[in-house]
Amino acid sequence: MLKIYAYSKCSTCRKALEWLDKHDIAHETHDIVTAPPSRKELEALFKRSGFPIARFFNTSGESYRAGDFKTKLKTMTEAQALDALAKDGKLIKRPLVDAGKTVLVGFDEASFKQMEAGI
Repeated sequence: MLKIYAYSKCSTCRKALEWLDKHDIAHETHDIVTAPPSRKELEALFKRSGFPIARFFNTSGESYRAGDFKTKLKTMTEAQALDALAKDGKLIKRPLVDAGKTVLVGFDEASFKQMEAGI
């Protein structure tokens, strides 16, 4: 079953969840703030995604700005970046979707359609 990390107050997350419901895609939702993915889960998702680590950061969030990650991320190792993400669910770009062989970061309808085709 598809696992989606989302935040109920996030309009992008609500759009993604509505899209999944509309397409009858079974999923379990986890609150990315109160129950974020573990460091181990984040590392596995990152490796499967094929995305650069910077893609996992919520660049418009308060935690990102307050932590000056715009500057820090340029010199952080992947391990340091994963540690930071694991410590603060608000740092993680949302929604974060674990669809088994596919990992999605953020909501893009075209990407969700591709994921649906592979389920």
